[in-house]
Amino acid sequence: MSPEQLPELGKIHPEFFERVIFPRLGAPNPDIVIGPRHGVDYGVVRLGEQVLALSTDPFFIAPAYGWRRAAWFAFHIIVSDVSVSGLAPRFLSVDLNLPPDTPEQALEEIWETVHQEAERYGISIVTGHTARYAGCNFPMVGGATIIGVGTAAELKGPHLVKPGDRVVVTKGAAVEAAGLLAVSFPAYFRERGGAEFQRQAENLFYQMSVVEDAAAARTVPGVRVMHDATECGVWGGLYEMARAGGYGLRLFREQIPLQEAARQTCALAGIDPYSAISEGTLLAVVSPEDAGRLLETLRARQILCADIGEVLHAAEGLNVVSPDGSRHELQHPKVDPFWGKFEELLRSGAN
Repeated sequence: MSPEQLPELGKIHPEFFERVIFPRLGAPNPDIVIGPRHGVDYGVVRLGEQVLALSTDPFFIAPAYGWRRAAWFAFHIIVSDVSVSGLAPRFLSVDLNLPPDTPEQALEEIWETVHQEAERYGISIVTGHTARYAGCNFPMVGGATIIGVGTAAELKGPHLVKPGDRVVVTKGAAVEAAGLLAVSFPAYFRERGGAEFQRQAENLFYQMSVVEDAAAARTVPGVRVMHDATECGVWGGLYEMARAGGYGLRLFREQIPLQEAARQTCALAGIDPYSAISEGTLLAVVSPEDAGRLLETLRARQILCADIGEVLHAAEGLNVVSPDGSRHELQHPKVDPFWGKFEELLRSGAN
């Protein structure tokens, strides 16, 4: 198979999901409150008087980041997805399928970090599986499921969104793209932008989590729904949220924060920051009455944030407004430009 015929890297396209995955979800169950759908990071089931939010992700450990930093990232990728449900994360299940040559010291550092982060956020690890197997390789070394618990009243979701609601974003675009590239290819960054640029971009690594953002947002009653802008970044996340909720959007591109290190990284890489992977960028829809309170709450925790637009009726479409007042339709990027650049740098031997 030629390179042109290889499947695209990253998450499957929404069309494939709708055609193949969504129609085949096993036995129906009336206790499913929210099932699998694009634009929603979690599923929800009713269990008596409570509801449980669940999300499953790969356990992603990149040795190049250092074991502790890699484990921090793996933990926060997983926990972020339930944090945006409005329910506090409470229970974690971890499956580790490690390469045969993984040293015990590495596993100790990984697990100590997971334990420390779980303890910090009040999360209990309740089950799992840990082993070394032939054919397993970093960074995808298993998976994990995080469970949030609460009441139906605490639950956020696309069904709550109303026209006139405001759209709030934290940290800005391309946070993850910049953080991962700077950590993965530090010499490449220093050679092309200098040591200070590399350091600033690398510092974005520890912004790649919405756990703190979502915890702050949970205290604001008017927050309707939240989403972590992962693959395909801000544009992909906003598009998926609108499709999941069946509403329109009017967005102002110039109001979306873009930290200088992220801007420089995307310029260096030749990628669109608004379409690039951005784990840690919280997208939230909030009632107009509570939008100011949400911004104040986030800023009190030193979290960069901005109001970037409003919710419309579905018939009004998905619009991005330029500074000159012109508009264009928001479309899903389909392919995240980060993965192509990452693979290109790996193949080139950059470090």
